[in-house]
Amino acid sequence: MKRYLLLSALCLIGLFSCKSQYDMVLESSDVDLKYNTAFEYFNKGKYVKAAELFESLTMLTSGTERDDTVQYYWGLSNYSSKDYYTAEANFRQFLSTYPQSPFAESAEFMRIDCLYKATLRYELDQNPTYTAMSAISQYLIEHPDGANADLCRHMLEDLGERLDRKAYENAKLYYKMEDYKAARVAFKNVLKDDADNIYREEILYYSAMSSYKYAEMSVKNKQKERYMVFLDDYLNFVGEYPESSHRKELDSLYTKVKEKI
Repeated sequence: MKRYLLLSALCLIGLFSCKSQYDMVLESSDVDLKYNTAFEYFNKGKYVKAAELFESLTMLTSGTERDDTVQYYWGLSNYSSKDYYTAEANFRQFLSTYPQSPFAESAEFMRIDCLYKATLRYELDQNPTYTAMSAISQYLIEHPDGANADLCRHMLEDLGERLDRKAYENAKLYYKMEDYKAARVAFKNVLKDDADNIYREEILYYSAMSSYKYAEMSVKNKQKERYMVFLDDYLNFVGEYPESSHRKELDSLYTKVKEKI
């Protein structure tokens, strides 16, 4: 028991000594000590502590040759600890201060990656998506053949698909609510805003289904006119997607409508 207590006490002493040593370096004004220690923590994967040290160094290295390195690794430490919001702010400030630094292109891409990682699911607010897409597009204009260009194009494609999904699902809500007139208008507006929406086939299908169901639910003296809208939607759909899995269902409705009118 005495031996166990002694070992426990030694471990605690060791832990407190390490903590005290880190705190001493953090509070120190010795630039070399703090700079070297920050990189030691960074290289060991202790990114939170490294970030704290690099942050405290910025006040000591401002205006010196080391400053761009310190600022860059401050951002990289936050990025590596998955604090993307702080890292994005770090890299944005870095690029504003040191646009000609050897780290500039890397910092620009890292900022973009932070913006990309901070985007939200399609159901949620997409303002961060628009911000990320704008930054990515600008990066590709400036670095079309850069080392990260292909990755940026993939990000842009992924974010574009997310916006397509949101637009499609928003329109589909009206259909689920059985407000078929509003649903058809919403689906048509999606394609008006973005004719290349990746859900185009589904949008045209639901547009046709909306017009059919709206006509079917209408009073008798309005049905013929509204069934004619369905016929137009049907012909548009089969003209673009003759082999669609929805074809059989729409063909059946088309035959039924032709008999009615």
